[in-house]
Amino acid sequence: MLPYLTMTVRKLSVALEADVAEAASRAAERAGMSLSAWLNHAAEHELAIEAGLDSVREWEADHGELTAKELAAADRILDRVIQDSKRRAS
Repeated sequence: MLPYLTMTVRKLSVALEADVAEAASRAAERAGMSLSAWLNHAAEHELAIEAGLDSVREWEADHGELTAKELAAADRILDRVIQDSKRRAS
């Protein structure tokens, strides 16, 4: 069975600023998704970022803060990953 067919959902009522709601609706339409699916995707994205930041904080608690040199190296790696991703998407 496909995973999305067994997914449990929780229906919520949320309030968004009018301009945010309109922009999100347009973005969902461009993506060919329902607004609910688009908002779910956006929430998953933010949660993944939060989890990554938590992991960095945990690592730094154990090993000390990342140096400017280490952060610059990480930025270069991320820039390459983003460029490769954009190339594949086009």
